[in-house]
Amino acid sequence: MKARIRRYRWSDLDSVWALHQICLAQVGLAPGDGVYYEDDFPRINEIYLAGGGEFLVGEIPGGRIVTMGGLRRVDDQSAEMCRMRVHPEFQRRGLGAQMVAELEKRAIELGYVRLCGDTTLNQPAAMELYRKYGWREIRREERGGCIVIHGEKDLVVAMSPLIK
Repeated sequence: MKARIRRYRWSDLDSVWALHQICLAQVGLAPGDGVYYEDDFPRINEIYLAGGGEFLVGEIPGGRIVTMGGLRRVDDQSAEMCRMRVHPEFQRRGLGAQMVAELEKRAIELGYVRLCGDTTLNQPAAMELYRKYGWREIRREERGGCIVIHGEKDLVVAMSPLIK
């Protein structure tokens, strides 16, 4: 299954907020539980799009948003891949992989050479997706009763014209 990936627009806010809540609930998390921040949602344009990053949504026919992901600038070399979500009804169909690939491509276009991000131990599908795409674990920490796994990926290899 493929989604139509496009840039976020302000009219998507209610849909991406709902998708965020549904996906957190699926793994036993909730907004405001201390594990993840939520203050970026009302400011997606400012934090992601105007701040040197990106925020993408994936729609299925009919316009329903079922996946999303963002890139948040860390510094001139690095961006954080965050807000990766796939609606539970559409998981295990390649939509997460499609979003990761699009975000990595966009990070390269924006000039980043490294991606970082995090997930939790109670999100094994996300951990496997990142592993599949060459991410490596760099550290773990306890936050809000969860083990948060921090990872990164060097994009230099992906940018080399000699590697196909």
